[in-house]
Amino acid sequence: MALRLSDERLEEIKVSVVNMYEKFDINCVPISAFEIATKMGIKVIPYSAYSERIQRLMLKESEDGFNVERENGEFYIFYNDEKNYGRTNNTIMHEIGHIVLRHSQDSELAEKEVKFFAKYALAPPVLIHKFELKDPYSISETFDISFEAACYALTYYNKWLAYGGRNYTSYELKTLELFKEAV
Repeated sequence: MALRLSDERLEEIKVSVVNMYEKFDINCVPISAFEIATKMGIKVIPYSAYSERIQRLMLKESEDGFNVERENGEFYIFYNDEKNYGRTNNTIMHEIGHIVLRHSQDSELAEKEVKFFAKYALAPPVLIHKFELKDPYSISETFDISFEAACYALTYYNKWLAYGGRNYTSYELKTLELFKEAV
C-alpha cells in the first residue's frame, strides 16, 4: 500500500509554507524558489559551475538537484541547470522543503512531504482560486511552473474546492493578505 500523509501533517506543511512566505517577505507571483533560497541564506549553485567530472558525480546523486548542510550549518542547493526553468524552480523548492521541514535523511515519507511542500508552495490553491484559473495552461503560465506541475496543481485545486475551499483557513487568509498586491 502506498504511503499517504495524514491530514494533520498536510496542514502542518501548509502552515510551514505560509510561515516561510511571511518570514521571507514572499508576495509576488510567480513564486521564485531562487528568491526564497537567497532570502534564507542558502547558496544555490548550478551543476555547470563545476568540471565535467564533478557534474557527472552530481548527476549520479540526482538528475535534478540536491542539498547539502555543512558542519557550520550553511546550506547549499546544487541543481541541474540544463533543465527548464519550471522544473528547476520546482527542484529548488523541493530542496527548500527538506530544509524547512528539517529532514535529516532520505526516506519515502520525507519525499512525499517535500513533493507536497513544493506543489503547495509554488501554486497555492487559494491563489489559483483568486486568479480564477480553470485550466493547466493558465496555471502554468501564471505560476511559471511546468505543464505537468500545473496539472497536479489543478487536480489538487479541484479537491480543495470540493472539500470546502471557499471556507478559508487562517493560513489561507494570511496567504491572500501577503499576496494582495499580486492578485
